[in-house]
Amino acid sequence: MKLHHCVGARSFRPLWALEAIGLPYELAMLPFPPRVHRKDYFAVNPLGTIPAFEDGETRMTESAAICEYLAARHSPGALGVDPGEAEYGRYLNGLHFGEATLTFPQTLVLRYGRFEPPERRSPQVVEDYARWFLSRLKAFGTVLGGRAFLCAGRFTAADISVGYALMLAEFAGLGDRLPDFARAYWEGLKAQPSYGRALAAEARAAGEQGVSTVPSPLGG
Repeated sequence: MKLHHCVGARSFRPLWALEAIGLPYELAMLPFPPRVHRKDYFAVNPLGTIPAFEDGETRMTESAAICEYLAARHSPGALGVDPGEAEYGRYLNGLHFGEATLTFPQTLVLRYGRFEPPERRSPQVVEDYARWFLSRLKAFGTVLGGRAFLCAGRFTAADISVGYALMLAEFAGLGDRLPDFARAYWEGLKAQPSYGRALAAEARAAGEQGVSTVPSPLGG
């Protein structure tokens, strides 16, 4: 297996999943954004975005989908939740909620607060989408209901998906605005050994491959 990754990008989700399952893989580090700095990357992913994941003939580019694939194929009933389990629907919903609902508004916070040229930045857009993210996160608190993990009484790929959104919130400058339940949940996820292993693998590969360790969270 091979994962193409930028430091701090959405590709951290499948990296975390690979470490949680304990699968062997190759980590190919790229400068951000690869579509600008590594034109040869378009041969791997025509979108030019991160992640790109290779497993034999399989090619995937969506971070939550890669986590679902890895969990279903290599960790059913552990990192993955089987269709026969009572909270299978809750698992799938959380897995995609982390990306579609919690990560999307933050990309606009980052783009119009940090990555656009100064003349194109927009404090109004930043604040509007920060509030959007925080309102959805508050609703997630009701769903979480004080649990340590989102579903099935264990750490799953759904927690990785939502966890990355909280990791991104810290980078986006929203860490101080996270509600108490989210802070507690995120601290619990960071205590997972696989999280530390993923961070270490990222830093080691970046150093070996001469790529900056400055986070690049827009995902390509």
